Amino acid sequence: MARSIGLTAYRALSKRSTERAYKPRGKRPRGTLVWIHAGEPQNMLAVQDLAQRLCNTRFGVHVLITLPDPASYEETLQSWVPHDLIQIEQVPSEHPHAVTSFWRHWMPEVAIWAWGGLRPNLVDQVHQSGCPIALIDADAAGFDGKRERWLPELSRQLLEPFVAIMVRSNAAVQKLQTLGIESARIDRKPPLQAGGNALACRDSDLADLTETLRGRPVWLANNIQEEELPVILQAHRQSLRLSHRLLLVLHPAHGGLSDGFAEKIATDDLRHADWTAGEDPDDASQVLLTEDHGDLGLFYRVAPVTFMGSSLVSGYSGRNPFEAAALGSAVLYGPHVSRFMPFYSRLAKAGAARIVKDVETLGAAVTQLIAPDQAAAMAHAGWDVVSEGADVTDRVIDLVQAALDGELETAHARA
Repeated sequence: MARSIGLTAYRALSKRSTERAYKPRGKRPRGTLVWIHAGEPQNMLAVQDLAQRLCNTRFGVHVLITLPDPASYEETLQSWVPHDLIQIEQVPSEHPHAVTSFWRHWMPEVAIWAWGGLRPNLVDQVHQSGCPIALIDADAAGFDGKRERWLPELSRQLLEPFVAIMVRSNAAVQKLQTLGIESARIDRKPPLQAGGNALACRDSDLADLTETLRGRPVWLANNIQEEELPVILQAHRQSLRLSHRLLLVLHPAHGGLSDGFAEKIATDDLRHADWTAGEDPDDASQVLLTEDHGDLGLFYRVAPVTFMGSSLVSGYSGRNPFEAAALGSAVLYGPHVSRFMPFYSRLAKAGAARIVKDVETLGAAVTQLIAPDQAAAMAHAGWDVVSEGADVTDRVIDLVQAALDGELETAHARA
């Protein structure tokens, strides 16, 4: 892409920046790297969900997420859950030296720019390197700065080589048309939203466990902290009065809690089986204790009701409820879910999740929802929520797959 007068002038001005250096906080992982710039930090949960979907879809893919400023980066770090395949960084300054250092360090194979707030030197570096880049979830507010008003031709030139342009609103369509982007290149899509990553399980394991349970009602208490265990066990005992065959699948927040959980279960005179030790629940088992995260996809499928733990007491911020909703399990949760509050709010508004606060409300909710018709109604509502925005996510994943397979022609290749 030949640089316009506007871009040349911008580059000259950006050299006056005092932020010349870029120091990465992490190492460039081996293998394939997809870079996502989260131009709108408020939508970071949806960006993280997209990143996880990308990692789950294609073996060997790592994702780098960048944030636009120090404040948004530090705020994200406070609630960030470490992920082996995903890294977050602050985006470099627009000084050409910083941009070059960033690019030489990370060298992504595909770039995705979310929302707007284009950084001309950085976007130009992507184009000059021949890296496919797509704009997703664009909003009018992301193209409403002084630069777009005074130098609309610069924004048009930067957008010209994008392999796809997806916008979330009619206002965004009009804004990009005003900047000179042809209507045929603008793809109107729903806003980017987090959806459910359906955790996997073996069909044979599901068939075996279903046969073992022989129609027993089941509920799952997942990601349970030590302070929450007494409430869970008392609520289960309360529910057993009305449904004596009810089985609780109990999953501690981490493996170090399992021995203490087993002792507490025995102290409460509840009979349990240890799934991690290879034990199957029999007719006498009232609790199935498991610490294997790899089997959560299995238990979400057999449990029509799931209590999402680390939410009854403060300091843990809950767990992603879309895991359960994506696999047809109605969601119960406590009041402390700050990190995933947007997710819980969407589910609760749709009637797919219910808040509980203590033994009485949890026990009552479990007793009510193990009735097949009640759980099914909530599960259906949950599926509708996690399916929202699936179109844009699927489209982005298809684009990344095509780019990594060499099926997309970039502007660099056409030149």
